[in-house]
Amino acid sequence: MLVREAKLKGLPKQYQALDEAIRTGQFIRNKCLRLWMDTRDCTRAKMQALCKSLAIEFPFAKQLNSMARQAHADRAWQAVKRFYQNCREGIKPVGYPKFKKHSRSVEYKTSGWKLSHDGYALTFTDGFKAGTFSLYCNGEAREDILRSKINRVRVVRRADGYYAQFCLALERKEPGTYTGNVVGIDLGLKFFIKDQNDNAVVYPQYLRREELRLKRLQRRLSRQHQKGKKQSSNYHKTRRQLGKQHLTVHRQRKDWAIKQARALVSSNDVVAYEDLKVRNLVKNHHLAKSISDAAWSQFTDFLDYYGRVWDKAVVAVNPAFTSQDCHNCGHRAKKSLSTRTHKCPSCGIELCRDTNAASNILKRGMEILGMEWTNSTQGHWETGGKPQTTEETPTSADEGKPEPVSGVDESVTA
Repeated sequence: MLVREAKLKGLPKQYQALDEAIRTGQFIRNKCLRLWMDTRDCTRAKMQALCKSLAIEFPFAKQLNSMARQAHADRAWQAVKRFYQNCREGIKPVGYPKFKKHSRSVEYKTSGWKLSHDGYALTFTDGFKAGTFSLYCNGEAREDILRSKINRVRVVRRADGYYAQFCLALERKEPGTYTGNVVGIDLGLKFFIKDQNDNAVVYPQYLRREELRLKRLQRRLSRQHQKGKKQSSNYHKTRRQLGKQHLTVHRQRKDWAIKQARALVSSNDVVAYEDLKVRNLVKNHHLAKSISDAAWSQFTDFLDYYGRVWDKAVVAVNPAFTSQDCHNCGHRAKKSLSTRTHKCPSCGIELCRDTNAASNILKRGMEILGMEWTNSTQGHWETGGKPQTTEETPTSADEGKPEPVSGVDESVTA
């Protein structure tokens, strides 16, 4: 499934109609969740049947498209299903389903909306009568929307406006450029990523840069808040400014993650990274803000995404002892987080702690793929990877020829 997004432009009264549809979808979801809490052996079919009863009982619920009501019942069931799955797998916290108070989206399936033939307008045809909105997106996104089957349309409200997300029945696949390079990366705070060749990338710290303005807006919002009274127009103005500032930081962080992941996967055939448990790491209150700002999970998600798009090998490895084990001899020397240099008492090697960890990560990643990796200053296939296969000894005519990494198209790299 491919998701394409376009901004919706309309009149204030049209936005009010979308807000009513969003609140109605929230009402349907919460009612389905209450049914699950109060009924023994509640199933998805019972939630779907409840939607029809709510449409008869509440006139405003009938205004929402019938398939949109079913979509919000599916949202409630997904929350219940995820809760049961976490309980079976022993994941903590289990994520008990909660009632929504401030929903920001409404979802339609195949009815309740109509797209213009040129893809420049979107009309909502349900009982809220939101009308026709102009669609603003780039040409590539509009072309994908027009030529693909649209499974769902989701309307999302953000701090800077309303957006339409089109869920397309399309899988993104592109021909990759194979270089024969392999890389292992260590994620950190001093260096965002560092590979086995000591190449480092420093994170710009977007939240830290905007923290002063965010604090100023938050203090202003607190002063303007009137407890137990209707809030003033200046309060809502400051609230929108604060939301836009947070949205700016979010978009900067996401853009950074996309660019770094895309560059890393495009220039390497094998990428190995450490599978960090960020949920546990943020429990350290001294580093929680910096870890959240770095957005390691978002970065690794895009690594996996571009690995599927270009058919590259992207491997997540266990991060245990990658910083303490010596990549040269395997000796384990415990060190604190403040120790940034790896000095092996066994073989005497001395190098950066993150570089040593990246070498161990790459070695584990190659083992998962069934290949061997020897420590090399170059990441090319001549010394980077060798398949673990028992073949005949090469003749003198074949000596010196490189052995390609698994998954590399020899016709492309030749």
